[in-house]
Amino acid sequence: MHYYLISLLKSPLTPLTYCSHDILEIGRVVEVPLSKRTLLGVVLECVEQPSFACEEILLTCKTFYTLKTLELARFIAEYYVCSLGEALALFTPFSQKSLHVKQTINTTIELSSLQEEALAFIKINTNALLFGDTGSGKTEIYMKLFEEAINEGKQVAFLVPEIGLTPQMKSRLKHHFGAHVAIWHSKISAKKKEQILTELQEGKICIVAGTRSALFLPYEKLGLIVVDEEHDESYKSSNRPRYNAKDLALLFGQKLNAKVLLGSATPSLNSIQKLPTFRLKGTFFEASTHVMYDESEHGLSNAVVVAIEKTLKRQKQVVVFVPTRANFKYITCKSCGASVECPYCSVAMSVHLHVHALKCHYCNYTEAIPKACPKCGCEEIIATRMGTAEVKEKLSIHFKDFSVSQFDRDVIKTEKQLTQILSDFNEKKIDILVGTQMLSKGHDYHGVGLAVILGVDALLNMSDFRAREKTLALVMQIAGRSGRKGYGEVLIQSQNSAFFKRYLGNYAQFLNDELAFRNPLYPPFQKMLKLMSAHTKEEKAKERIENVAQIALEFKSIEVVGHGKAGVAKIAGKYRYELLVRSPSTKALLEFAHLSKALQVEADMDPLSFS
Repeated sequence: MHYYLISLLKSPLTPLTYCSHDILEIGRVVEVPLSKRTLLGVVLECVEQPSFACEEILLTCKTFYTLKTLELARFIAEYYVCSLGEALALFTPFSQKSLHVKQTINTTIELSSLQEEALAFIKINTNALLFGDTGSGKTEIYMKLFEEAINEGKQVAFLVPEIGLTPQMKSRLKHHFGAHVAIWHSKISAKKKEQILTELQEGKICIVAGTRSALFLPYEKLGLIVVDEEHDESYKSSNRPRYNAKDLALLFGQKLNAKVLLGSATPSLNSIQKLPTFRLKGTFFEASTHVMYDESEHGLSNAVVVAIEKTLKRQKQVVVFVPTRANFKYITCKSCGASVECPYCSVAMSVHLHVHALKCHYCNYTEAIPKACPKCGCEEIIATRMGTAEVKEKLSIHFKDFSVSQFDRDVIKTEKQLTQILSDFNEKKIDILVGTQMLSKGHDYHGVGLAVILGVDALLNMSDFRAREKTLALVMQIAGRSGRKGYGEVLIQSQNSAFFKRYLGNYAQFLNDELAFRNPLYPPFQKMLKLMSAHTKEEKAKERIENVAQIALEFKSIEVVGHGKAGVAKIAGKYRYELLVRSPSTKALLEFAHLSKALQVEADMDPLSFS
């Protein structure tokens, strides 16, 4: 009998010992019993016979993880404070030894002299950041790198922030690389995923473009990882393991001997500090775009309506950004000022008029819109802070001869719907597109003459040290949708116009100023860690976080920034408390996080969300 240490996939448990009559290789996937269930596990090592009785391994699967994958998973488990089984579950196992057919591809892409210079810079740096203005030609450089990697017999992982980017990029990639490209994300069918994995390991597919999960596929000869829109927060997982795919891409590149390129028009401060950077300048703001400001409060002001009218008369399209989905962010009582809160979460519910309901965007609880205030009975309840649905409805009434569409997660639920609305917009079947941050995700709109950005001050004034960086990046990304071909206008509704006037055309200057602002208290000068406690009993959640705060005092190199109720104090019936710490020492933070794990708190290393 042989004895093996097995890591249970997706399980928070530490590895367990099982026995088998067979000799098993390290990394092999097996089926094992646990209580009354059968689980998948991964063979970690052969061990001596323990003093206790062991369950027997039920089945040896054909799939396996390589030693490199095990090494990467161990790092993820350590750095992002999760179990090895949870880290391994991120990866898709190999099902066969990969074959590699040498491909030769010659694209028709021609680069400008500046793009050639950027390409040469990227080639001499193992890791690099391409800081390229909107419309400056970053994608063409990516394509050239893909071509060279394939011709060297290498595979490419091309990461995009959300599914929303893939339809347009798919057509570009298919045009240049044909059947050598696969698109990977959570919405594709299990059958299609199986086909992609087979063809990837047979060497038929050389480029996988997709969301963060595309990083964890069974690559045998990964030669290049490109992370587009690297500033985007979608690369950070909100569930355990709370990894950041952008940061892991750099680690994977190092461990797998692959080149890594990050690209963005608005790169994050951390990436600018960390990586050799090539500045690919375009003439976007100076040459083709006029920026206007509207200091009205959030909503469809006269200035906004007039600007849209003028643009439509020029037979150009309009995109309207709204920070909020639904009809209104919430409804408020005119008498007592209370808003209608979700009974399970400590947040006000959003109004969705098309279903005559209030909906919680945290736990999806839904109820009918009340006729009177639930707290004082007053029948005068008013809606505040317009959402996408309300803006779309008002614009449809005002511009009844034009087509107005909504572009957010309430209406775009599938890739097919996304492809259709983008196709309709590019074919000018839609005149005005009203949406949330999905509008900023790099979609290439050809006929936009005006980008309207509403209610941006709500984002700028959030209690987050990254609020200025996130808001400016968002505004620049949305502004970049206007005037892609010819003259365009941008209308920003803000009472902080001085901030935008100073930095909108000079993001590099903003990064320099922001660096001085963050020094020495915030990243990239300090590492941050957030620990969270959630429980159905508030006193229990509070007690746990207070105990963790006491442990923090034992670490001299760690500073507690603050602890107490979370920004959203209750979600899905559980009360939430959190603690935020910082330190120049990653080692000290990890030691503290792993020590605190015993108190049943969740760790978020390098957090991006502070609500």
